[in-house]
Amino acid sequence: MKISIITATYNSAETLPQTLESILSQTYDDYEVIVVDGLSTDDTMKIVRHYAGRFSGKLRFVSEKDRGLYDAMNKGLQMAEGDVVGILNSDDFYTSDTILRQVADALQTTDVDAVYGDVHYVSQNNTQKILRHYSSRFFRPWMMRLGFMPAHPSFYCKRRLYLRHGLFDLSYKVAADFEQLLRLIFIHRISTRYLPLDFVTMRVGGASSSGWHSHKRIMADHLRALRENKVYSNIGLLAIRYLYKIGEVITTRSLMAVKTLTARTSRPTHVGIE
Repeated sequence: MKISIITATYNSAETLPQTLESILSQTYDDYEVIVVDGLSTDDTMKIVRHYAGRFSGKLRFVSEKDRGLYDAMNKGLQMAEGDVVGILNSDDFYTSDTILRQVADALQTTDVDAVYGDVHYVSQNNTQKILRHYSSRFFRPWMMRLGFMPAHPSFYCKRRLYLRHGLFDLSYKVAADFEQLLRLIFIHRISTRYLPLDFVTMRVGGASSSGWHSHKRIMADHLRALRENKVYSNIGLLAIRYLYKIGEVITTRSLMAVKTLTARTSRPTHVGIE
């Protein structure tokens, strides 16, 4: 089973090496990498060309003007040749070296159309500082009425379903991923399976993860997506998701505080003779 990994880039020179290294470290090797660049002005393409040789023909790329992140993803989907497609953003990286192996095993041993799992967010400047765990464990299709969706960077779906049910709708500026998953999961009822696995480490500050104005745009896109797909919801129902997110942040910080305290108290005490 061949897995296509799509990575959209634009001035990603600072973080892209870690993204590509995390792919190279995977224990599963039946994959292809498709880098879609939006005419970066930094060293992004120099890095891509450097890594192309290390991928031994498994990395293809294009660098041309595009209409944004979702347009780049659509180009990647159209270029993909794998049985399964996943997205790995250029400022993110796989959390472990067995992610693709576990995705392939799950899709080869079951009859589901897609799998998904968990991700976690880290500080832009310190990837060891965990800010929030985003778990898809409790996701159910009906929850899309409330604006919930599986963690998109953990979503691996059979390519034929993207071709059958449509690519990203570019009229959505920050939540085209939600609209597409709404079509796939809620409207067309593709079969999915949750994997209890932390797929991706994500740096904060992406196109849909920063700022009050961004959240307002997400809310507007969600309402529009639900309305245009004839799925009933309203602002009150969508607001529930933000209460859940606050709970995730509080829980993550509490767990990290306990972990830090435990680490400090478990350090060995050295007794010396003066």
